[in-house]
Amino acid sequence: MKRFLAVILTLATVLLCVAGCGDQAASDPTPAPGNEGTPGTETPVENKDPIRIGLSTPITGSQAENGVGTRTAVEIAVEEINAAGGINGRPVELVIQDSKSDNTQAAQIATMFTEDETILAEIGDFASGACMAAAPIYEDAGMVQLSPTASNPDYTLLGEYMFSIFGKTTDEGKFIADYLLKKYMQAENVAVIYVNSDWGVEAYDILSGYCEENGVNIVAAETFFEGEKDFNAILTKVRQTNPDTVMLMMSYDSGAVAIKQIRQMDWDVQVAISGLAYSEQLITLAGEDCEGVLSEIGFVIDETNPEMMEFATEFESRAGFAPNMMMTCAYDAMNMLAQAIENCGDNVTRSAIRDELYNLEGFVGLTGPKDFNEDRTITQRNFKIVTIENGEWKVLTDSDYID
Repeated sequence: MKRFLAVILTLATVLLCVAGCGDQAASDPTPAPGNEGTPGTETPVENKDPIRIGLSTPITGSQAENGVGTRTAVEIAVEEINAAGGINGRPVELVIQDSKSDNTQAAQIATMFTEDETILAEIGDFASGACMAAAPIYEDAGMVQLSPTASNPDYTLLGEYMFSIFGKTTDEGKFIADYLLKKYMQAENVAVIYVNSDWGVEAYDILSGYCEENGVNIVAAETFFEGEKDFNAILTKVRQTNPDTVMLMMSYDSGAVAIKQIRQMDWDVQVAISGLAYSEQLITLAGEDCEGVLSEIGFVIDETNPEMMEFATEFESRAGFAPNMMMTCAYDAMNMLAQAIENCGDNVTRSAIRDELYNLEGFVGLTGPKDFNEDRTITQRNFKIVTIENGEWKVLTDSDYID
């Protein structure tokens, strides 16, 4: 009997030891993959893990069409990348946030993305102002902020991790002044109406400088706040300066309102609008009133290019409208980023992605070759003049219209 009790006590002791070892293991787990090392150091995430990319874009608000289009284009690119096996065998996963094209919201999203160590890079934002508001946060965290559409020349100067593939406002402003207004429209006296935003103020300053250089006289310059629905007071004021051309620097929603009210005034004046408004929505909202309005763009769908047509067809089936240059740039941005990450090999860290993106050579997207300048921007040279004719956008000049 005593021997039996001794055996029972021995077994109980062994079981208690095993349970104790199990509790110790549970309280001292092995670090999760990708989190090894001392705080503040970068460690490559294990190859089995998805590559997570943040996307900040205005899905709601005044720039919703552009934001939804950006999201759609990036999603198409990601699906194609994953269908082809991912990046070095790892799937790409998008983390999407709605910035509403608001500077404060964009900065909050930047904080959210950068504090999540599994997110390795970011695409966005749509507007230069939102990009610039978020830039210091991405720079401090050492995370790439690749904007498909930011054009403010000061944006990428805010840090070594800021990139843009859209071209600069300086490129667009010079084309509008020298080729759209002076050469094509033969404008002599121009009234400019521009949105009071980071982009609008910057774009007007650049445009007015080039107009002064080439002899185009700006006889009136009026500003308005986003969401304005009544331009009659502004239009009446600028009409008194007797311009031969009205240049609208605004998005499609405001542009549609301004154009309709110009027509309602029975005012015989040339009307041009910046490429920001190049959208099917401008035609939908303005109707027949937008016939003959001129604009400039840096990209049109090439119907002879099978890859481009495949993208355009898929995009329109999802979004319900045709892609413009900005949305096609979003598709290119995702593919550029994927190429840079692939070039990282097994060393996929935020800083490695930045280095590979900066040194990327020979990338050709749907919008053309994308080689970064020293300031991590590209030079846009392919501008074309377009008009609205019979309810459709029509290209009037080729890119060789530039001297």
